[in-house]
Amino acid sequence: MTEQTPSPVGPRDSSATPRYAGHANFALLPGLDDVGRADVAVVGVPFDSGVSYRPGARFGPSHVRDASRLLRPYNPAQDVSPFAVQQVADAGDLIANPFDLDEAIEAVAAGSRELLERAGKLVTIGGDHTIAYPLLRTMAEKHGPIAVLHADAHLDTWDTYFGAPVTHGTPFRRASEDGFIDLTASAHLGTRGPLYGKGDLDDDAKLGFEITSSEFIEKHGVPAAVARLRERLGDKPVYLSIDVDVMDPAHAPGTGTPEAGGLTSREMLRIIRSLTDLNIVGADVVEVSPAYDHAQITGVAASHLVYELVSAMGRTAERRAEG
Repeated sequence: MTEQTPSPVGPRDSSATPRYAGHANFALLPGLDDVGRADVAVVGVPFDSGVSYRPGARFGPSHVRDASRLLRPYNPAQDVSPFAVQQVADAGDLIANPFDLDEAIEAVAAGSRELLERAGKLVTIGGDHTIAYPLLRTMAEKHGPIAVLHADAHLDTWDTYFGAPVTHGTPFRRASEDGFIDLTASAHLGTRGPLYGKGDLDDDAKLGFEITSSEFIEKHGVPAAVARLRERLGDKPVYLSIDVDVMDPAHAPGTGTPEAGGLTSREMLRIIRSLTDLNIVGADVVEVSPAYDHAQITGVAASHLVYELVSAMGRTAERRAEG
């Protein structure tokens, strides 16, 4: 008799325990320690010592988890039950030193590396965008240079801030310089607003990124943007890094560096749903700053972004099970 794989342990039954009661794991999921191993682990990094303007993203993971209580097990937009086709668990938080950037970066790299020994993929809730640098290091160790889809109002490929080489505005420059990303298959999505100079765009192209801006989406529409992204990313291992400020402040007011003219939450969700057949190996959703949020607008949007990412990974798991 062949040994059968146990069925995934799903979210807490909200018909037996009210959603607003009990532990606040993401989407009421079990903890990683409760299930031992997971196909996908959702993990928080409550860290914001790399920000250059508004602070507060250290409270992002708990805020997004709290907003995720209303998520349900079946995703009709992707026609998948993401918690039934794969084991998904909440791995708690990685602890990063708030007073030492270098030590924090090493802690996130070590913590994510350790988690990948117990989970196939990570979806990380930030925290500020500094954490993308150590996460990309871990991804590159596992998969080689990664095709990065970076959704953000900003390029995040600047050199330094106040002499610090790794901050929330520099992670993708450092990742590119260190060989973590695929220079032929990486892209920015939703960038907009003023730059320090035209040379920023030249530097960015040399670092391996193609830009699909908010203005491009406004002019050509979401389908054209998706086609452009798909052509760029190809069949490479893809890491999605989503700064919630890619969305307009009307849809994500609770963030550190808001810019006018961004995507709607609906557009961002639609783009993720359009990329589900790509080889998505990991993701993060960062820069939620609850102090600037109103009525959980940003928290709800961010929790749905995480849910769509986990659902996309579930679609992949489902296709593999079907052969």
